Amino acid sequence: PKDSEFILLCLTVERCMSVMQSGTQMVKLKSGSKGLVRLFYLDEHRTCIRWRPSRKSEKAKIVIDSIYKVSEGRQSEIFQRHAEGSFEPSCCFTIYHGSHLESLDLITSNPEEARTWVTGLKYLLAGISDEDSLAKRQRTHDWVKQTFQEADKNGDGLLNIEEIQQLLHKLNVSLPRRKVRQMFQEADTDENQGTLNFEEFSVFYKMMSLRRDLYLLLLSYSDKKDHLTVEELAQFLRVEQKMNNVTPEYCLDIIQKFEVSEENKKQNVLGIEGFTSFMRSPACEVSNPLHGQVHQDMQQPLCHYFIASSHNTYLSGDQLLSQSRAEMYARVLQAGCRCVEVDCWDGPDGEPVVHHGYTLTSKILFRDVAETINKYAFIKNEFPVILSIENHCSIQQQKKIAQYLKEIFGDKLDLSSVNTGDPRELPSPQDLKGKILVKGKKLPYSLGADAEEGEVSEEDSADEIEDDCKLKPCFSNGATQHQVESFIRTKLESLLKESQIRDKEDPDSFTVRALLKATHQSFSVNLRQNLDTKEGGKKSHGRSLMGNFGKHKKAAKAAAKAPSASDDEESQQHPPGKELGQPHSRLGRRRKTVKLCRALSDLVVYTNSVAAQDIVDDGSTGNVLSFSETRAHQAVQQKAEQFMLYNQRQLTRVYPSAYRIDSSNFNPVPYWNVGCQLVALNYQSEGRVMQLNEAKFRVNGNCGYVLKPQQMCKGTFNPYSADPLPACPKKQLILKIISGQQLPKPPDSMLGDRGEIIDPFVEVEIIGLPVDCCKDQTRVVDDNGFNPVWEETLTFTIHMPEMALVRFLVWDHDPIGRDFVGQRTVAFSSLVPGYRHVYLEGLTEASIFVHIMINETYGKWSPLILNPSYTIMHFLGATKSKQLMGLRGLFSRAPKAGTAEPSGHHVRKRSIGERILRRTASAPAKGRKKSKMGFLEAADIRDSASEPTDLKDKEGVVRRPNRTLQARPASMPVDRFLMVELPCPAEDTAQEAKEEESTSVQM
Repeated sequence: PKDSEFILLCLTVERCMSVMQSGTQMVKLKSGSKGLVRLFYLDEHRTCIRWRPSRKSEKAKIVIDSIYKVSEGRQSEIFQRHAEGSFEPSCCFTIYHGSHLESLDLITSNPEEARTWVTGLKYLLAGISDEDSLAKRQRTHDWVKQTFQEADKNGDGLLNIEEIQQLLHKLNVSLPRRKVRQMFQEADTDENQGTLNFEEFSVFYKMMSLRRDLYLLLLSYSDKKDHLTVEELAQFLRVEQKMNNVTPEYCLDIIQKFEVSEENKKQNVLGIEGFTSFMRSPACEVSNPLHGQVHQDMQQPLCHYFIASSHNTYLSGDQLLSQSRAEMYARVLQAGCRCVEVDCWDGPDGEPVVHHGYTLTSKILFRDVAETINKYAFIKNEFPVILSIENHCSIQQQKKIAQYLKEIFGDKLDLSSVNTGDPRELPSPQDLKGKILVKGKKLPYSLGADAEEGEVSEEDSADEIEDDCKLKPCFSNGATQHQVESFIRTKLESLLKESQIRDKEDPDSFTVRALLKATHQSFSVNLRQNLDTKEGGKKSHGRSLMGNFGKHKKAAKAAAKAPSASDDEESQQHPPGKELGQPHSRLGRRRKTVKLCRALSDLVVYTNSVAAQDIVDDGSTGNVLSFSETRAHQAVQQKAEQFMLYNQRQLTRVYPSAYRIDSSNFNPVPYWNVGCQLVALNYQSEGRVMQLNEAKFRVNGNCGYVLKPQQMCKGTFNPYSADPLPACPKKQLILKIISGQQLPKPPDSMLGDRGEIIDPFVEVEIIGLPVDCCKDQTRVVDDNGFNPVWEETLTFTIHMPEMALVRFLVWDHDPIGRDFVGQRTVAFSSLVPGYRHVYLEGLTEASIFVHIMINETYGKWSPLILNPSYTIMHFLGATKSKQLMGLRGLFSRAPKAGTAEPSGHHVRKRSIGERILRRTASAPAKGRKKSKMGFLEAADIRDSASEPTDLKDKEGVVRRPNRTLQARPASMPVDRFLMVELPCPAEDTAQEAKEEESTSVQM
């Protein structure tokens, strides 16, 4: 019976796939419109949903991997905005996708079509997991097939030479036409001369993709043969990849797994194609595969760990208008977050709701949030989840919150069995496995145990929006809610567009200062003008409505606001004991208090929220100190060592400023550097900061807990010192940037696919203690995104490697600046030595090929005896460029006079004007010192903005003025005779000379 059920299921799924690939006419429901009729279909590879017609053309698609869930019926907000009888629920379904959980709301003509799509999509989603991301890189055949089909414009299964040329341009490949035609003719072996079928195209692609760097590497370990024996492969793994316990059986397994030639498999040898596949596999990734699992000691006190934390977890976008969604908790918990935030307010019918108070964000039921957390808290791992409750409710609804927590979480809240052994110590993540900790206020011990409620301080409310940021919903006299929402949305969209124009790597693209300036100058004035016009000159109440939105905090202290009749809704939302008439100021003379019920207080055990006063250690345990980013910055600047000592025994939470209305994130690194455990970020906002956060927590299986360095758990040191740990050895990172593979055009390039081939360069940034923060970069390789070769060595000294992150960035150099291509951020402790591929996040095939060496050093210079040729060549490259160019000439077969930019491909001649244009502030140059970076606040960035661009970059990093590009030594470990006897494909003489220079012999 089970077999028959399985067969039936398979037939059902295949039928669904067939129907979906054929296409179905459906109505795409949009907010504020009647809907659009479109043909939706699943693509041939079952990787994305497409629709037509669409103005977006190729971009009109949803990738299956980006889908979070599929829900049946009229459950989405857009469906619920329409009247109950508008659509038949059995014909409706919603696809939630993307990082912001956007909804695609669809209506079919009959229930059967809806069931088919829901069944098919759920089947596709069931096969997706995080682990698949690595496996995708081995699907080269599928990628080549997809590339072939996209290039086949007329669908006849054949590609002519012109279609090949167009494809090469799209793939960022710049090859001479003569060489392309030669490879085309070699691959064209069937009767249909002048065209390539898929098998022939695969041969052409392999010829085009032959990695010269990997071929040289293979030859250097194979005694000039075109394959590696078992013994030679073992030697390579031991010497270069620094692998221990390499057995013949392991090498044979590699050959059987990666070798494509059956003849080579029989002879137990690894050819160039198999070697390339092995080097591009997860086994040769830049990050340690063992760090994909929990491997750190998990039995130390909770305060000894950095804990992945989310701010305003329920929000899917900005802080003023976005949707609150229970699904966001599922998303962040599965992403490894272990501390989530819940803002609780009084709701209708006695049901508490979750939303961002005094804003136009939507409201969701607290019960739904609790059920979602309960469902997803421990799917990925069992380490404890901290529930940060921001309580703004009346006593009656507080009791309802406590009731729901007990009913839904049950035994997960019971901490009575947790025994730390030492009452002065917090329990460990191991002790708390499967538990949910409620972080919130606790009634003072001075109250009797029989007191059912009491007053507690509200000064530490971690997410209380400032008074001058509150939107007060009083629409009775003039403006409507729709007019206000429309105005704010327009302003936010303009701010977002302005941010996108700026450099994508700017960590403070939305600084607090920039937001204040934008909102202060335009929000109140423009809103009043717009509403006055709409009301026919009738004076509106814009000032009262906006609550002086956007004014600086200090302005709120000038005068107290008297509550008005229009503040009724606000009064209802305020818990008793909250003085509305007082200006909101953390430094106000009167302590603000709220009433707290005993039932909710009793659920708080080890995570008691306390006021952010001066840093003191009174000996008590279980306190969580909350800071806004600005106050935390002051503490870091003034009391870094005391702050670190406090964080050895207690928990500290740092959260974004209320002025970050766009949900931008602050730089978390300075707070990690003093041991702050709960650095709360807006998980819904992509970008540099979240990439740093992900890299930070990926080091321990992405379980949400990363053990702090031992020096941060005991003793103290000054993280701002020039030598913070003088007694500890430093790490020297010697990084060879060898080549790049299939680097795409920047996604936001102004010219798009019509633009020129990119001119890539690589920047490596070290992020950690201030003394370790620096960056360096390679030269530019002109017109080559497919296989650029840099062959440059960058060296960094790192004082505290446990705190350091290494960020690899690829840029496209442009005469008027630079465009961001991609990045990958890895914790220094996760780096693996040897030849490694660094895959750029979010890009299927794009990577850079590097060699990593890590040495220990106690002084400024690493002993040369560790690797004489490596260190000497780097030293010569940095200080003796003229002598070095003479050395290069000795090993080049056909050196070309006047060439200083080794490249694997033909370099077009440029006019003098073009050359001058290319020497811009963003153009990398050789022989310069590494840039040093420190933590900058908005004011520092403002002050540095007036500096000349060739002296300071956008982050305030001092750079030396650019020089003429100079050559650096190649560093591939290839003997001199290889350059003479290397068998290589036929190619243009000029290109061959360039490639010879790019692979010159190391001393």
